[in-house]
Amino acid sequence: MKKLLLALVHVGALVGLQTVHYSHAAQGDELNGTLKKIKEKGVIVLGVRDSTKPFSYLNDKQDYEGYAVDLCLSIAKTIQRKLGMSQLTISMVPVTSSSRIPLIQNGTVDIECGNTTNTAERQNIVEFSPTYYVSGSRLLSKRASNIQSLADLRGKKLAINSGTTHIKMVTMLNDEQKLGIDIIASRDTAEGMLAVETGRAVAFMNDDIVLASLAGGSKIKNELVVGKDALSVEPFGLIYRKNDPAFKQVVDGSIANIFKSGDINKIYAKWFQSPSLPHGQNLNWPMSPETQAAIAKISNSPNPADYAPLPKEQLSLVRKK
Repeated sequence: MKKLLLALVHVGALVGLQTVHYSHAAQGDELNGTLKKIKEKGVIVLGVRDSTKPFSYLNDKQDYEGYAVDLCLSIAKTIQRKLGMSQLTISMVPVTSSSRIPLIQNGTVDIECGNTTNTAERQNIVEFSPTYYVSGSRLLSKRASNIQSLADLRGKKLAINSGTTHIKMVTMLNDEQKLGIDIIASRDTAEGMLAVETGRAVAFMNDDIVLASLAGGSKIKNELVVGKDALSVEPFGLIYRKNDPAFKQVVDGSIANIFKSGDINKIYAKWFQSPSLPHGQNLNWPMSPETQAAIAKISNSPNPADYAPLPKEQLSLVRKK
């Protein structure tokens, strides 16, 4: 468990994002839910991932960082100001695709800072922030395997992280199309990647940008390829507990502020278009029209159709922010 202490006097410099102005909570204000918990304990608990670059990962110094982590740190700063706290301890607790939702539900983690797909089913049990990235699920394999689609995996082994939307989708398609794919449920992204590198699986399914970062950082990167065709559209949101309107207002308001101010473009460029990853890796991954649509419209909809690319004139406005 990693802990980081944010002092109000230098929080803006530490997080590296814009200052968000909120009135301090008055002494007589009655807090409840997550805000009350944070105020009383002086701690906010962030769920982080070990190996989902560039969203949330453990760097060479054994510190957690990434695109989603930066968003969560900005939210922590907003909460600190909202509650009028001179200091706020940030505790970073590692989670996996299987443990993230249970740890949110049981109160162990306050916000999960990773790459969690927003679905209607999940919205029944956790709350989602506005969508901050729209991904496509693809296949990573060795070039020599010539894997382009699920049909090419007929009778072969496919690694997928347990507890993800990918495993549910492939299980259904596998049954419907009688492909006979042998699904290997990996504990996390690093384990799924290792399965391909060592030949235990022919391919690994995950989000496109995660696969691109894994392939670029692999010792056998010249042998690996990410499939061209997306098998699904995945809107990502930060998750937190349901039925907590005061906390929802702060979390969603903080994200909306980052979007409207245009600071999201700086954060995106840092993690997707700069050599910020370990060993100077630069993903050179421009913001997709779908992600630009999500930022322009500010929505927590689980429906992929709601993130259709905007007309060119609207996209130009997003880029100029």
